[in-house]
Amino acid sequence: MAKLSTKKRKRLKTSSFALKKDRAYPINDLDHGRAALRLLHNATPSEQTTIKAAVYKKFPSLRPDKGKKK
Repeated sequence: MAKLSTKKRKRLKTSSFALKKDRAYPINDLDHGRAALRLLHNATPSEQTTIKAAVYKKFPSLRPDKGKKK
């Protein structure tokens, strides 16, 4: 994963975070999107829902149901 320094993190747009209000869980690239999903256990249930929705919206390929027939 690419290193996200404090300086670079401060420059990110608010839209590059899964929890926009807190500027938490950066999802500026695919690796950080994966990391946000791996760290869900640190979030409250309502935050987990928000994080998943933000990550899956930005990176649909990370959806667990991707490729399954309906």
